[in-house]
Amino acid sequence: MTKPFVAKSATPAAIAMLRQATALAPWRRKATDGLLPSIAHLKLSPNSDHNLGLAVDLTHDPKHGIDCAEIFQKLKEDERVEYLIFNNKIWSRKYAKQGDRKYTGSNPHKSHIHVSIRPEFANDTSPWFWWKNQPSLTKQIVAEAIGGMPKKKVAKGNQKLPVCTCCEVHGKKGK
Repeated sequence: MTKPFVAKSATPAAIAMLRQATALAPWRRKATDGLLPSIAHLKLSPNSDHNLGLAVDLTHDPKHGIDCAEIFQKLKEDERVEYLIFNNKIWSRKYAKQGDRKYTGSNPHKSHIHVSIRPEFANDTSPWFWWKNQPSLTKQIVAEAIGGMPKKKVAKGNQKLPVCTCCEVHGKKGK
């Protein structure tokens, strides 16, 4: 069995989403934020778009400004989005005419939204939260400096990078 490919870093578009979210809501929770897959996630989902750096998990924290129910609805309008998963629902560009469908994967995505980015938009760092007061570049730089993204061992080597925390939700931590 061949090992799945795992990107060395997330795409600029994926990184920009987390940085912009933090710039908009600096005190938001980040417990289930993630970009690259953990070892446990790779075992459960070897073909995940997290492996390619084309996915973002963003923690649901409406109290501090990140309401994933709102984001789930608004990002359907963004041409960069391939599909969205949140609160037992999935929406995809491919089946957009069917609207929201029931998501039956092992993780219901109640604590975070999963955003899949279309490969042709991997380098697009334009505003992800256009319906909100998009933060200035200065605030985005400050958000990058305060960071706070979870660090875990990733599939290759012992480097510590921001990773998908989906497997924490499953109760299986990558080691």
